[in-house]
Amino acid sequence: MADPEFQRQALEHLNALYNLAVYLTRNGPQAEDLVQETYLRAFRFAHRFQPGTNLRAWMFQILRNTFLTFYRQREREPAFLDEGDLDTERETMFHDAPQKDGTALETETDLGRAIARLPEEFRTILILAEVEGLALEEVAEIMGCPVGTVKSRIFRAKERLRGFLKDYGQEFKS
Repeated sequence: MADPEFQRQALEHLNALYNLAVYLTRNGPQAEDLVQETYLRAFRFAHRFQPGTNLRAWMFQILRNTFLTFYRQREREPAFLDEGDLDTERETMFHDAPQKDGTALETETDLGRAIARLPEEFRTILILAEVEGLALEEVAEIMGCPVGTVKSRIFRAKERLRGFLKDYGQEFKS
């Protein structure tokens, strides 16, 4: 079992891990299970963590590997978020964002739906780099690929998002 200081430091990343889990699973209860399994594994294998390295990246890597092992097999075809799939009070992509008005919540929900349409390898990299603010090197470590691949996938993810959202806001243009 992990020492109390390791547990305290690991729990500081709970919101960020849950955020990624929601977008990987597209399901609140499954995201909670994924985060719980991530922490069980992290605490069980805390002796393998090298102090002085990036705990947050290590935790994200455990979450992603756990998802790929247990949850990805359930996805035979891409699923899309329905209105009820994203509880904006609890499962918002920007968990540290201030309170939003109705338009901002609608915009965030639409963006969340577009992100959910991305393939997992694009979605995960985009969330880690752009939403969670991890350095490209950290994202590369988590994903197990070169930094160049991370950059390429971010670019392609953004291009796909532009395509998904190309008509967004047309009603406001004259």
